[in-house]
Amino acid sequence: MRRLFPVTDQTSDREWSLDELAEAYAYPALGPDAHWLRANMVSTLDGAAQHDGRSQPISGETDMRIFGTLRALADVVVVGAETVRQEGYRPARAREAFAARRAAAGQGPAPAIAVVTASLDLDFSLPLFTSPLVPTLVVTGAAAPADRVAEAVKAGAEVVVAGDGVGADPARAVRELAERGLRRQLTEGGPRLLGQFVAADALDELCLTISPMLTAGDAQRISGGPSVTVPHRLAPACVLEEAGFLFTSYRRI
Repeated sequence: MRRLFPVTDQTSDREWSLDELAEAYAYPALGPDAHWLRANMVSTLDGAAQHDGRSQPISGETDMRIFGTLRALADVVVVGAETVRQEGYRPARAREAFAARRAAAGQGPAPAIAVVTASLDLDFSLPLFTSPLVPTLVVTGAAAPADRVAEAVKAGAEVVVAGDGVGADPARAVRELAERGLRRQLTEGGPRLLGQFVAADALDELCLTISPMLTAGDAQRISGGPSVTVPHRLAPACVLEEAGFLFTSYRRI
């Protein structure tokens, strides 16, 4: 485990540079046919993944820096349709601080956004679809509503069929994206989509920010849906601390 400093050392509380964060959260080396799906989520001390339906109130400045870093390292950001609607998703932007790193890795200027949806109940007039640096992908099933698929294509989105029914199969979605060269994958949820990836045993890494807050209430956990038969065990890979927030990374064993 890489512990960049003891979390009890209060004298070391400082802002982590983008280069340090990029090194701490670097993807593992991937073979020619390999892919890696990591999730980035935030949770309060009492397990809430949201407050008033959004993750922003339980986040913080450094959490957002890590959010940007993880995006800058990824080929594609995979997100559920409800999260797109709730969080007001916009296209990923090119960041000068990561331009050289992305070029050296053979990546374009910004990651693609891939929206996983069965109904395609999305506003295709939003900038996510009308003005991305790279086309937004819509990941769905072969039986998705044909009129909505046509609207997505008309808006400039690339439709990825990753299931035989209405919706996408999580494991197949990961493979379909990888076959398009999008092998360094990042999902930002929401909880239902993350739960589907967990249930399908498709998740390789969880980057979890532990927010030093208590909210009570009945907010969602970071993953939802049916429980797995046997809990999945991960191994700690990285721990950072700043301003009371813990930034952790756990990888599949």
